[in-house]
Amino acid sequence: MSHIPDELRYSVSHEWVRDNEDGTVTVGISDHAQALLGDLVHIELPDVDAEFGREDGIAVAESVKAASDIYSPMEGRVTEVNEAVLDSPELVNSDPYGDGWLFIMEVEDIDMLAALMDAETYSDILEAAAEEAEDY
Repeated sequence: MSHIPDELRYSVSHEWVRDNEDGTVTVGISDHAQALLGDLVHIELPDVDAEFGREDGIAVAESVKAASDIYSPMEGRVTEVNEAVLDSPELVNSDPYGDGWLFIMEVEDIDMLAALMDAETYSDILEAAAEEAEDY
């Protein structure tokens, strides 16, 4: 089972969100998402100051297996991107919740964090999806 830190919030499209408690959030993809993608070879990140709505395509992760869109989990403006993953996309595989973070956003409404899943709910969804896959 994937590692799912309790202090983060999660989207249905497998992005995680950390409240930085200053009106910004840090965003990355979950351990589950990076495992599905496999070894990442390229990451496209948004431009700083770009604005996105919730669920807008914001970045792209390319692996040896596939390319996958990454979606904005909240409405806001990008204030910083993780330059390290541009040079070393494998950081997302090795440390998705630490050095493999993708970008920081200044969010329109921090209370919208509550609309995202907590770790327990996200874990339950992953378990249900795994059980459903086993039924096939």
